[in-house]
Amino acid sequence: MALIALAADKGSPGVTTAAVALAAVWPRRVLLAEADPAGGDLVYRSAAAHGGPLNPNTGMLSIAATARRGLVPDQLWDHVQPLSGGLEVLVGLGIAEQAAGLAGLWPTLGHAFNSLADSPNAAADVIADCGRISGDTPAVELFPHAALVLLVSRTEPEAIARVRDRAAALAGKLHGGPRGAASIATPMIGVVLIADTGTAGKLASQVNDMLVHAQTGARVVGTIADDPAGADQLAGRKRGRLDKSLLIRSARKVAADLYQQYGAAWAASAQANQAPQAHHAPHAPGRMQGHAGAGA
Repeated sequence: MALIALAADKGSPGVTTAAVALAAVWPRRVLLAEADPAGGDLVYRSAAAHGGPLNPNTGMLSIAATARRGLVPDQLWDHVQPLSGGLEVLVGLGIAEQAAGLAGLWPTLGHAFNSLADSPNAAADVIADCGRISGDTPAVELFPHAALVLLVSRTEPEAIARVRDRAAALAGKLHGGPRGAASIATPMIGVVLIADTGTAGKLASQVNDMLVHAQTGARVVGTIADDPAGADQLAGRKRGRLDKSLLIRSARKVAADLYQQYGAAWAASAQANQAPQAHHAPHAPGRMQGHAGAGA
């Protein structure tokens, strides 16, 4: 199992929507962490499992005090809240100014997120919504601990140019420089396109060719449907069959493709790092009763 970090270069391409959608259909137990230093959205848009609001003081804000004394991965669960659809969430900061309380702790969090896969009691993958990133964004300090960094982008020409340049910059920071298509480095850098379903396949191929030609070391790993109605259902703002939405159907394909390609390697890595232990039943992946999250 693994830490998967989602981020974007600029604007609002749908990182939170993509993160929540992927977490809602993830095939193993998963923890969704709102790791955006600018603040999270779920506390404003989602209901807790008990039907009331989420507690803004339980999550990234409360974990700061714990992390300063050292952080055992299982302690993450002490700061987690379940959404009404069953998804387990580490609620983000309320405002950007609160990020000062996490100064110097991002590598500790990254290590804990990654090591949660090895927990003998409550192992889980972590999907981290890191929001918009730039060279000095502290959330980038999570990335060296990730198995996969997914850059979320829309398909306008300027957005594609930015994701290409951001992928190349991340490759330089994480891998020591750009790498060719045959080179594999950890964390792998992938691109998820938010696209109209009618043109998604063609655009994904074109963008992937561009990323390879530019020797960014990144590649397109999938597309998630540009589905405002599905995003509203995911956020609980609109009723409907969420599991039938284009958003969830496309997210399910991305999740399945990622696990088909990398799941065995992630599982082998986790098993290699822990002693044999009793089997613990994972959470069922069906977490979409009611609404599951937010749609920013």
